[in-house]
Amino acid sequence: MKTFLISGAMLFAIASSAQKTIEISDLPAPALTFIEKYFSGVPVKKAKSNSKGFEVKLADNTEIEFRKDGSYREVDGKNKPISTGFIDPKIISYVSRHYPKRKITHIDYGKKNVDVDLTGKLDL
Repeated sequence: MKTFLISGAMLFAIASSAQKTIEISDLPAPALTFIEKYFSGVPVKKAKSNSKGFEVKLADNTEIEFRKDGSYREVDGKNKPISTGFIDPKIISYVSRHYPKRKITHIDYGKKNVDVDLTGKLDL
């Protein structure tokens, strides 16, 4: 009986954390606005929701993660340069000054830090 309960609890935990495919229109308004403003002209390939928020994959394979409120958390261009209009100007300035020939390909806002990757697979 104990094994059955533990197995059931594990199955429930896996199912509740699983991603669910959603319609693009089901994304929060801030996420839709973000995509339209910074990635206009790039169709959304698929959108998913999970316990932490939302994930969107664009037709050019760029992946964007949003928090539950629709604010962006991560943009991954898969080693291709990404739009930078939404990135803090201090980060843009730092990259331009220290790595003038490189472009930002990935940015991830963690709880305490920001992870930035540049072309040439350079991780700051």
